[in-house]
Parts: sequence; C-alpha cells; structure tokens
Amino acid sequence: MTTDSESPYPEFFRVRQKFEAHPLPDIPAAIASTLLGSPLSKILPGQSVAIAVGSRGVANLRTIIACVVQHVIDRGGQPLIVPAMGSHGGATAEGQTAVLAAYGVSSDEMGCPVHASMDTVLVGTTSDGVDIHFDRVASEADHIVVVNRIKPHTRLAGKFESGLVKMLMIGLGKHRGAYLYHQVFPDYDHRLELLAPEIVSMIVERMPVTLGLAIVEDAFENTSHVEAIDATDFLKREPELLELSRARMPRLPFDHADLLVVDQIGKEISGCGMDTNVIGRKTNDRIAGPDEFPKIRQIYIRALTEKTAGNACGVGIAEYGHRRVVEAMNAEVTRINCVTSAHVTAGAIPITFDSDRDVLDAVVSQTQAGRRPGLKWMWIRDTLQLSELACSRSYWDAARQRPDLEVIEEPRPLVFDKAGDLLSLPFS
Repeated sequence: MTTDSESPYPEFFRVRQKFEAHPLPDIPAAIASTLLGSPLSKILPGQSVAIAVGSRGVANLRTIIACVVQHVIDRGGQPLIVPAMGSHGGATAEGQTAVLAAYGVSSDEMGCPVHASMDTVLVGTTSDGVDIHFDRVASEADHIVVVNRIKPHTRLAGKFESGLVKMLMIGLGKHRGAYLYHQVFPDYDHRLELLAPEIVSMIVERMPVTLGLAIVEDAFENTSHVEAIDATDFLKREPELLELSRARMPRLPFDHADLLVVDQIGKEISGCGMDTNVIGRKTNDRIAGPDEFPKIRQIYIRALTEKTAGNACGVGIAEYGHRRVVEAMNAEVTRINCVTSAHVTAGAIPITFDSDRDVLDAVVSQTQAGRRPGLKWMWIRDTLQLSELACSRSYWDAARQRPDLEVIEEPRPLVFDKAGDLLSLPFS
C-alpha cells in the first residue's frame, strides 16, 4: 500500500450522524396486529390472494412477506406471490422471479407459488387517453394485497411518490403499463397526484384490490412502521405516511460538497441506483435546483451492488465512474429500465478511469492550486447507509460544533493499494 507524504488529496475523518432510530420491536407481531382488523381477515376459505411484491430493497422483506403469506394460510386462503416491478428484471417473467428470489422471496422460502407473468389486462382508459394495464395473474385472484415501502421517489414529486399508489399503477402495470405511464409523466410535471385519483379509483373499482400493507423505514433501514390500509383509502392515507417517511429518512450532514464519493449504487438501494433526494439531483442529473439541497458539484461511483444484477440505472447521474462499474453493467437490462422509465440519461456512462487514484487526480486537476487545501469531499457507502461517512478536513471545525454529529476518527491521509485503489474504507 502507498501513501503520499505531500498528498494532493485532502485528509479524511470519520463521522457518525445521530439520527433518531424507530425500530419496531417485533415485526411479525406488528404485522399480525394490523392485518387482524383489516379486510384481509374476512377472506373466505379457498379464496386466492395475490401478494404483490416489488424490486426495491425493502428491509426485512422476507419476514414481512412470510407474515402476510401465513396470515392468508391461517384464514384458509390460498396465497400466491406476483412480482410488481414494471420493467425491472429485464422486463421478463424469469428475470422478475430471480429478483424476488435474491431477496429470499421464492416459492421454496415462502411456501406458496410465485406466478410471474408480463401479460396484462386492460382495465380502462383515462379521460386523457391513458390506457391502464394491470397484471393478468393478479387480476384473476379473489384478492390482491399490495406490499410496499412508502418513501420519497427519485423523480416523482408531490403527494404520491414511491409507495402503494405507484406500485398499483406502475409495478402491477408491468412493462407495458410502466412504459405508457412514463411516456406521459413529463406532461404532468412528474406528479402522480395529477393522474392517480382517476387511475387508482378505476383500478380499485374494477380489480380485486383488497388491501395495501404500507411500510415506513427509519434512517438506519429499520422497519419502523407497518400499516394495513383498505384499498379505498390509498389516496387519503399514503400522503400522510409519505411525510412520516420523509421525516425519518437519512441525509448527508452538509449542504455543499465539491465531490461525493459513492462506494456502490444499485436498484435495491434506490430506483436510480442512488437516492436523488439524498444527493440533490431530483430534477436534473447534473445539478441541484435553486431550492434543492444538497448541492454536490461532482459525483464519483466506485461499484455496482451484487443484487442490482448489472442494472446500472443511475450511473449517468455521476460525473465519474470506476472501470469496474462499466464492466459489471448489463447493457440490455440497464437500457430497458432507463428507456421504460423515460430517464435515458440515467444509463449514460460517465467518464471512467482504471483506479480511484486516477479519478481523484482528475478531480484535483480541475481545482486551482490555492483552493485545493479547502476541498470539500464526502465519502459514503451508499445513499441508504448514511449513519457513518467520511468527510474531508475542510468540514472538521463545523463537524465538531454540531451536536448531531459525532467525530469518531482524527483526519488521516487516504491510503491506496498498488493498483491505485483506495485501501482503507472509512466505515465500520
């Protein structure tokens, strides 16, 4: 390993953010309690219940889905799981089954069948001429339970972002439905609330949607709230839970940075690989809006997660990438996802280098020599895990004065291996 006695790079110190934790002490008990008084408890013996599960990296997903499956079985119902993830998994039934299996949601693990299909039925057409497609397998069940996490979306804004409403429309719309919705989203300023009331009402009226199980997580990825919501109450209750989620989500500790180093991006972390609500690029891949924070000048991505299975959607939001990011990309899967979501720039390959050192040299070279000692760099594992991160020395004084931050290591130089890659990670 190598260090530089007169390094051109800033020294880094580790810091811990003091987020509030809200973990549920007993997730199965909480789910059993909320389902007990819900419409799902009124299913008749022998009735089929389609449980819609998405592709996001929801914490404790296997446990949550297993609890829903068991609740259905205990009441004499016949549970089946349907993927509700639009075009993810390469827009194939096999790919979507594999995505769920990677989260431990498989026929063997859940003790019930997984019926994946890209076939849809046409529910109807909106007054603006938008066709509403819906998963054919789910449409043929006696009941549908939509299970999803409520949280701010990476592009959608307003009362409905990522949650039950989006899954009902886009996830269960499969590839065809997701494609049609994303075509018209720009006409509605990416605000689901301008489309959802008519569409959700039509789906609930014409499809056997019985219930939604809403999940809210805290800043530590703990399952912090679960709630069974009658299908007729989706439009009323979800905005309230979105505000709860927004209040509990993690954030970067500082509002400005010259560089953000991101160890990994992936679909299980965020729809755009990294959460634009965290990095401040929700409406523009390259710059934060006038009233949007944080304001990050440049972003460097070091790797893709294993679970993203080559889907590099979001890589185009960064200015720099490590060579291994490109080598791990599945071009076809990434292309399908980005085109379907009408966010083609998210799949654009950033300028890439063979090592971390090469990237950092490029970043430093764009800064005047006199400003280099004051470079503001932050280094995170990903946009979900933000309780610990590393900050350059320029943040040192501010960090020590903040009661919500705990400095856990003195500033020290970056360390590289012989290949020029960062050797010492700043996370425990």
